[in-house]
Amino acid sequence: MKPRMLLIASFTAVLSAGAFAQSGGGLPPITDKTPIYGSQIMTQQERLEYRSQMRAAKTLEEREQVRTRHHEQMVERAKERGITLPAEPPARGGGMGPGAGMGPGGGMGPGGGMGPRGGMGPGGPNR
Repeated sequence: MKPRMLLIASFTAVLSAGAFAQSGGGLPPITDKTPIYGSQIMTQQERLEYRSQMRAAKTLEEREQVRTRHHEQMVERAKERGITLPAEPPARGGGMGPGAGMGPGGGMGPGGGMGPRGGMGPGGPNR
């Protein structure tokens, strides 16, 4: 790697680490779009309170406690109302959020796979 590129990469890493530390040390953000288990049997006020509790949690363990307690409450409420909810709550945060993952042009379409048009296979750009 050229020295200039190394310097730019290092600078970017330092800035990213600072932003990570300021964002709460790695807890995924709780947004109004974050799925809530049993939301269909909750009032708007209950959804707001749940998200507030999740945002107030300082660690993943605290969030897991809030999530577990909430799950138990929703299972009980669903039984009382004769409603069937999925067995498991929505997947926890920490996965791919908005803007992450492969968007348009990021997949394995023509020229991006292992075949003759590109990638690391025979006939690719690195002949």
